[in-house]
Amino acid sequence: MTLSNNTTHFPTTQPRILVIDTNESSEKIEQVLKALASDKRIAILHYLSNRTSSINEIAEAMEMPASTATMHLNILENAGLVHTELKPANRGLQKMCSRVYDRVELNLPQAQRDEEEKTLDITMPIGAYVDCQVVPTCGLLGEVGIIGELDNPTTFYHPERIYAQLLWFRHGYVEYRFPNPLSTHMNVESLQISLEVCSEAPHSNSDWPSNITMWINGLEIGTWTCPGDFGGQRGALTPDWWDEWNTQYGLLKMWRVNHSGSYIDGVQISTVTLNDVNLGSGNYIAVRIGVKNEGMPGGLNIFGEKFGNYPQSILMRLRYRNKTLDEVGTGQPERERSTAEKR
Repeated sequence: MTLSNNTTHFPTTQPRILVIDTNESSEKIEQVLKALASDKRIAILHYLSNRTSSINEIAEAMEMPASTATMHLNILENAGLVHTELKPANRGLQKMCSRVYDRVELNLPQAQRDEEEKTLDITMPIGAYVDCQVVPTCGLLGEVGIIGELDNPTTFYHPERIYAQLLWFRHGYVEYRFPNPLSTHMNVESLQISLEVCSEAPHSNSDWPSNITMWINGLEIGTWTCPGDFGGQRGALTPDWWDEWNTQYGLLKMWRVNHSGSYIDGVQISTVTLNDVNLGSGNYIAVRIGVKNEGMPGGLNIFGEKFGNYPQSILMRLRYRNKTLDEVGTGQPERERSTAEKR
């Protein structure tokens, strides 16, 4: 079981991630899995997502006896998911509790491969788009307030858009350009894009379907129908100043392209493959997310790492393996040749 920090090229706060590798047999892994196998303990972890609290405060919030709360917290602490420390109080000392991780990832056992598969992650702030076309309703929110004017598409060109933590529009798109880290020595196995999204309704409406589409390097890879725009219950990360009847959180969705097709959360949605999206042809990988003005154009909300339920922005994950000597050949890689020619 290891603690992993995702690679990023941007100055942004990273989520604290506990990665559990089940290829390793460990008593600690069993403790973590058992600690998470309880609705009450999950509720405690949710409660501690943005605060440090005493056992009595937790017990009151969870509507359980202090002795029961103590039992659950001991299990979470033994698993390393909660940290406790004693602090002075009016009557002696009291135990204060805080959450250690923002996310737990479980790697299921994998068969050994001849060539080790590797991953490369790049996180993109939601306001770092390079192109957009939006139709109201639309807007941008930062961590502490509204950016520009609501329902004014001009706001999407505001210099402070880079600080956006929530953006929305009725239909249109935003396009991002991720730096292309691939070299001729890599065999790409898959490209994944994950983000927290939902539909866009006036205020919020859980029954408001919308077709949300993704394009990679200008090629449409697939559409997912979001069931609604979720509000009425505050998102785990959504700031208090944003009213609860407005959009609060979305769903974490993953688009993936490999050599056999394109998928959303593991379900195939098209036959577009890695070869089709042509990853090796430029300095960047263009990712467009939008809603067409046809079908069910129920709008789109995209959440940053400080809004909604998931502490991440837009994450691109490339899975690859290094080519063997036979695959690379004896020729000089194309990018190295072009650099040498310029010299």
